[in-house]
Order: sequence, then structure tokens, then C-alpha cells
Amino acid sequence: MAEFKYSRVDFILTCLGLAFLLVDIALDIFAVVSFYQEKEYVSLGILLFFLLGSSVLIQAFSWLFYSYENLKRFTKVEKSLSPCQLRLLHVFQLGIYIRHAGVVEMSVYSFFTKVCDPEGFAVFLSHDLSMLRLIETFSESSPQLVLMLTIILQRGQLNPETVLKAIGSAFAVALSVTMYHRSLRSFLPDKQNQGTKSSMMYFMWNLLLISSRLVALALFASVLPCFIFTHFLCSWLVLFFFAWRCKTDFMESTAGEWLFKGTVGLIWYFTWFNVVEGGTRIRTTLYHSYKLLDIFLLCSLWCWKTSTETSILCAICVVAVYILGLVLKVIYYKFYHPNLTKKALTGVTTDKSQTENGDEVDSSAIRRGVMSRTFIEEGPLEDTGVAEPPSAVHCNKRMRKLAANFYT
Repeated sequence: MAEFKYSRVDFILTCLGLAFLLVDIALDIFAVVSFYQEKEYVSLGILLFFLLGSSVLIQAFSWLFYSYENLKRFTKVEKSLSPCQLRLLHVFQLGIYIRHAGVVEMSVYSFFTKVCDPEGFAVFLSHDLSMLRLIETFSESSPQLVLMLTIILQRGQLNPETVLKAIGSAFAVALSVTMYHRSLRSFLPDKQNQGTKSSMMYFMWNLLLISSRLVALALFASVLPCFIFTHFLCSWLVLFFFAWRCKTDFMESTAGEWLFKGTVGLIWYFTWFNVVEGGTRIRTTLYHSYKLLDIFLLCSLWCWKTSTETSILCAICVVAVYILGLVLKVIYYKFYHPNLTKKALTGVTTDKSQTENGDEVDSSAIRRGVMSRTFIEEGPLEDTGVAEPPSAVHCNKRMRKLAANFYT
């Protein structure tokens, strides 16, 4: 794996991610209380469904990731819990917060200390968390944002807490896709590593495409609220079928893989997500053509129900934003996106080692792992001038597969 430095930008994004997590929790509670006080029981029920459904989904993935690693815990925060306690925390929907605490622990340490190359562990621990954040974005934040925008459109007035929650959800979506992109960069060779401009371009086209999609769904839901569930179910079934046909190989268990396929269908309802290796030009073209047609139909139905000149102009803007996002996406892939072979991407050599549980270990990670593992298990070592034997650092196979899907 490439020597991807845990830079100041990554540290700031990690801190912002934690801040947005805390703000999002507070806004969730505030929105639930507000709906209850206003006796908006339908909106309250939908919001609770999003919150609880997303939480169960995230905790399931988090526990499966731990189980695939034989419940290995790498940080002091995680090691303070026994396997039984870790399992109970996931049952009570709190396991994901242990991951957040562990990533923050290693991020702070890797950013402020001079110990030899602790960045490898900080990046490794952030990989699974970035994937979990991405899933949370499209199982909770995006549906919530559609709900909040729908309420604003139906009421025809700007409610402070609703607007605040909508803005918070929009920032959460933008930050999570950016963090996911920066996480994938750690698998690039040094000479191919992408800079901040690449992340900004990735952020912009995703923001435009996703926001256009969410606004179109909200417009449709504001005039035909009952049919939005039918639209989602029918779309998800079609997308789930294509996810099944793609023959994904992300999880390490059959049940986990089916859960992943269903989640891919959910993510595809909002945005494109690479799940298989190889050229995706035809698949992405078909997908975006379908999405553009769907957005056009949703906006057309909204215009038909409202029948005003303002609504027509608004619908044109929504479609135009999506097209602009596609233009920026083409620019990104033309000028900022490296196309590599799988071998060049992963950096795996022929002297690949195997750990006791059969996990692949990156040879470059073996060379650089000892100081990070020493800190995690015992604390920083004094510089004795004596070379330590190499210690195997696990390469995150799940994120490596996603990086292969994205860059090859």
C-alpha cells in the first residue's frame, strides 16, 4: 500500500467528522422532539424509521467487520472492552461510536507525535469507518434530507429547526463522500497519489448530482407523498437485481454479501457506486441516463401538480444541476482520475505474507508497522538504536477491493 501521509487536511476532516456526528445526534433528538410537540406523528414515524433502520444497518456492518478480523481490537479504546462487551454495545446500537473513538485516538496521535510512521494504522482504522459513514449517509442522512425538504415545500415556510437539520444533513453527505474518496487514495502508489484539487472536484460533482437527486425526490414527495414509497420500492428492487447480477465480492460471508447487495441498491437509489472491477463506462452511462430520465419525470409530475411558471423554472434548474454534475464528473475522470492496473494499485508484491487467520498482508505494511503496533499495545518506545523485527500490519481487504473497483 502506498505511503499515504495522514496530512493536516485528513486530521481536520476527521475532527469535522466527529463534530458533525455530535451535531447530527443533537439535531436528530431536536427534530424528534419538535415533531412530537407539533403533533406531526407521520413525519415523526418516518424520521424514527430512518434513524432506527440506519442504526441497525450500520451496527450490523460494523459487527461483521469486527468478526471478519476475529474481533481484533487495535486501539486502547477498543482494548478496554472485552469481546462480549463489544458485542453488547453493537446490540444496543453503540458499537459505531467505539470505532469513532478509536480513529480519533490514532488520528490525534499520528498527527501530533514524531514516532516513526504511525500513519499506517491511522489510515487502516479509518478505512472501515469511512465505508460505514458512506452507508450511513445514504441510509439516514439522505432520506432525512428528502423528508426535511418535503416538509419545507409542503408548509411553504422556513422552520428554523427543519432548515438547520436539512443543512446539517447536506454537510454530512458532502463530508462523507469526500472522506470516502480520501480513504481510497491510500491505496494509490506515491507517484499517482491525488491532491486536494482532486478531492475538491470529486466533492463538487458528487454534491451536484446528489443534491439534484434529493431535491427531485423532495419535489415529487411534496405533491404525491404516498407514491414516493412505491417509487423507492420499485427502484430499489430493480437496482438490487442489478447488484445481484454484478456478482459482488465485498463481504466474507454469504449473509453479509446479500446484506451488502441490498445496501448497494439503496446507495444506487441516490448515487452511483462502483462495486465490481473493470471498465464501468457503459454501466455508468446507462445508470446516469436512467437517473436523468427519472429526475425529469419526477420534476415533470411536480410541475403537473403545481402548474406554475415558478415550478417549471425550478424543475429546469434541478435537471440542469444534474447535467452540470455530469460535466464535472467527466472532467474529473479526464484530468484527475488515475487509471491503474490492480497490481500497481494495491502495491502487493510476490512476497506477500499470510497472517495466522489467513488475511493478506501488504509487504510494504510489514516493513513499516512496528512503531504503530508498539504504541497501540505498550505505548511509545525509547529510541535504543536497535532495529525491531517487522510486525505484520493487516491490509484492509474490503477497502482495497473498493479501491480496485474505483481506480482500475
